[in-house]
Amino acid sequence: MSLVYRTSIFAVTAALALTACSFGPSGEPPVTPSPEHYGAQRQPSGTVAAAGVAQQFDIGAAGVPQWWRLYRSDALDALVEEGLSNSPTLAASRRTLAAAQEQLRAQVGESTLPSVDGVAQVERARSPVVPGLGPEQVQYNFFAGQLVAHYTFDFFGQTRYTNKASAARVNVQAYELEAARRALAANIVGTAINVAGLDRQIALTERLVAVARDAANEDQHRYALGSVSRAQALASKQDAASEAATLPALRQQRVSAINALAVLIGRAPDNAPSVPALESLALPEHVPVAVPSDLLRSRPDVQAADATLKAAAADVGAATAQLFPSLSLTGSMGRGGFSWPTVLSGAGGLWAIGASLSQPIFHGGALFAQRRASINAYDAAAFHYKSTVLSAFHDVANSLAALDNDAQTLASTEAAAQAAQAAFDDTASRRRMGSLPSTAEHASEQRLLSAQISSVRAASQRMNDTAALFQAMGELPPGKPQTASAQ
Repeated sequence: MSLVYRTSIFAVTAALALTACSFGPSGEPPVTPSPEHYGAQRQPSGTVAAAGVAQQFDIGAAGVPQWWRLYRSDALDALVEEGLSNSPTLAASRRTLAAAQEQLRAQVGESTLPSVDGVAQVERARSPVVPGLGPEQVQYNFFAGQLVAHYTFDFFGQTRYTNKASAARVNVQAYELEAARRALAANIVGTAINVAGLDRQIALTERLVAVARDAANEDQHRYALGSVSRAQALASKQDAASEAATLPALRQQRVSAINALAVLIGRAPDNAPSVPALESLALPEHVPVAVPSDLLRSRPDVQAADATLKAAAADVGAATAQLFPSLSLTGSMGRGGFSWPTVLSGAGGLWAIGASLSQPIFHGGALFAQRRASINAYDAAAFHYKSTVLSAFHDVANSLAALDNDAQTLASTEAAAQAAQAAFDDTASRRRMGSLPSTAEHASEQRLLSAQISSVRAASQRMNDTAALFQAMGELPPGKPQTASAQ
């Protein structure tokens, strides 16, 4: 190794020793945008009234633990609780986290405290001797028992940084478990709402198909009598067939959704649960909207990204510390001898003590490359943190905009359904009085059913987007994840 290379190594080592701050970054989250509001425009204080509810945005309010209870449905609450209790995916994640926590405890105990081992040795040996100088062979027994202790001093913090990185990664798993738990609750709520909405749509569509078929049959009868054209009879038949074609797709959507719901709550599809009716679900009137700075502390995914950043910072410190000397002490004491009387006598005492000091000098540039790799990994973790924060803002902005638009859509579809209902009532009344043919009543009822189906879809979407906003807020429910510490 050249003198210039040795000099550069020692210079770098000395510089790092003089500046402890160079061991690694602090691990504090980088500066991220802190917008005054989530969307391009300041969010309104609430939505327009639709279906009798004008949702209010509680700006700066804390998130609601167990937010699904705001739908005021015992059946929905039971589904969520069953899913959180029985999900095998969550159970596996909990066990994985528990294993990681135990491994961390083992690592910290093994690396920060001295190790003491008991060693017992019993040996019978035969060794040759030099011919002419004694017996041709020597056979002997050897007995020994010792306590051996070993300890490595962590002067430059390599062990401390390594344990700190491991603890941060355990915290990542804890936050990811919490994020999975919240996502499971949101998926159960959303899937149950979808099934309830599909149930209502299927019922209305079945009635729509029946009315369309009645109209087609009547037009076919009238065509036979010569009172309508063949084109009108065929058009009515086409309309009835088109309406009937929508039913299988709706039923398939319902089957897929209810099977997914069964799996989400830990059941097999053949044991699918019953779902509350859409009309039994109450739309939450107040939804919390955390300020952006609070959102970063409440969302598990952001907290997981922060823990990943801290782990990467500790990795940089550990990679730097391994450039410095390492001091280890080893000691042993016990008794030994070639016979039991010797072992038990004063002559059988054994002891040893030693120290070793090592300083990396040349490793082909591996140690410096490892440090540079750790720094790059830290920079990547910082960018990932920023990306996660922006995604969190994006989720909330989309959910707020969706609720505002959902309310407007539902208000419009509701107005259309009310108008269609009034028109149908008038048409049915005139039909009973004989002033309008039955075909007019059928057509009016078809328009009413189509308007009601649109209204059901809008109501389902509004409830689903409300659940998405609660999920996007990320408020931790009671029982925050237990984070790990390397101390």
